[in-house]
Amino acid sequence: MRTPPERVLLGLSCLAVFIVILDATIVAVALPDIRDDLDFSGSALPWVVNAYTLAFSGFLLIGGRCADFFGTRRMMPAGLVLFTLASLACGLVDAPGTLLAARAVQGLGGALLMPTTLTLLQHTFPDGPRRTRALMVWSMVGAVGSGAGTVLGGVLTDFLNWRWVFLVNVPLGVLALLVAWRVLPVSARAGRRGRIDVVGALLATGGLTLAVYGTMESVPKGWTAPAVWGSVAGGLTLFAVFLVHQGRWAREPLVPLDIFRARSVSGANVVMFLMGLGFFASPVLLSLYLQGVHAYSPLEAGLAFLPIAGTLMIGARGAGALMAGHGTRRITVGGAAIAAVGFLWLALGLGEHGSYVPSVGLPGALFGLGIGACFTPIAQSATAGVPRERAGLASGLLNTTRQVSGAVGLAVLSTIAAEATGSRPTPAHLAHGYAVAFAVAAGCAGAAALAAALAMVRDHPRTSTPEPVRTPVRTGVKPR
Repeated sequence: MRTPPERVLLGLSCLAVFIVILDATIVAVALPDIRDDLDFSGSALPWVVNAYTLAFSGFLLIGGRCADFFGTRRMMPAGLVLFTLASLACGLVDAPGTLLAARAVQGLGGALLMPTTLTLLQHTFPDGPRRTRALMVWSMVGAVGSGAGTVLGGVLTDFLNWRWVFLVNVPLGVLALLVAWRVLPVSARAGRRGRIDVVGALLATGGLTLAVYGTMESVPKGWTAPAVWGSVAGGLTLFAVFLVHQGRWAREPLVPLDIFRARSVSGANVVMFLMGLGFFASPVLLSLYLQGVHAYSPLEAGLAFLPIAGTLMIGARGAGALMAGHGTRRITVGGAAIAAVGFLWLALGLGEHGSYVPSVGLPGALFGLGIGACFTPIAQSATAGVPRERAGLASGLLNTTRQVSGAVGLAVLSTIAAEATGSRPTPAHLAHGYAVAFAVAAGCAGAAALAAALAMVRDHPRTSTPEPVRTPVRTGVKPR
């Protein structure tokens, strides 16, 4: 089988990441219609988002290691099949419980699929300018998918119905599956022989699931509820055991801890977590603000995200060009600082009678520009210098960090908004609650800028390549 052109493999990787990220945000503006049609309770409705996020974040580490062990030629089609079938089920359900179950399966499919997208790029493009350009396109498509989700969700909900926010994944998934089956090279099969650390996988998945579940449940139940603090404490305990298991007991660890000795990996994940706390909650919070305070329709709320989607794309595209002259750290610091200013502007402008352009459109475009500029250098830093046999691990770590930060950020910022709103959910009080939440998001983006300045590698501007991972692979398995 001839190796396909690089642009074809890049296109496949971008299509897959677009589908997965699109589904994380496309549901936001459809939630009121889903509630009314399926008779969701107020406390259960957020789980339409949370069920997907929880399964996604809980299984991403396993997905990354499966990509290393079994190769992208096996794991990408497997993830696409699972994700597409679950999307079809979501669009056909007639009961809340069935929808939540299908959403969880969607998250599992996304967790198997997402790490293969970065792994495929690392295997296809050599470290250097060509990989930087590929990551720029990958980041830009992911940013567009995040921003376009709310726009497309509003269009589909208004002109068709909420079921199409799930059914739209079916033709996209089938197309990606056909392309993957046709063009993935034989070299994208098994990455290496060995065994998956099943105990470590169970500990990591259980710990992440309990911690994220407890954080999510803090919105309706409060942090003092036993189900909340008990779940968080249990999750942290399992995660502590997981770290000991990886460092001392596992013969072939799921996450070899020596990978964190590279500042390029550890620094990028810290910055991604802080940035994700504010950004990934913003589509849901802004949608609820626009529909709850200003009575926007789903279509109007979706179209309100167009400036954000546009500047996300511009930021991601511009970052790739700027990295060659300024390096990943400087671009990340600058992008995070711009995002912090945008979030703060948004927090100060939200109100019961504020007009769209100065209160949402312009600040949203500003934080979108900053966030988009961060994604490419963070992805570059998190994967550059990582040995080939750890490409899936590095990708899985970064995407796990992104999803966990999104879940935690949504839960925490929703709790802050609810507390600041108080017991009188009038439009004025709701606007104040969301304003306080976005002020906290501004603080998170500012912390991300500081973390990038202190923790990320001062890479060489010409190559934008952070320091390599110099520690040997613990398993003793030689790279291919």
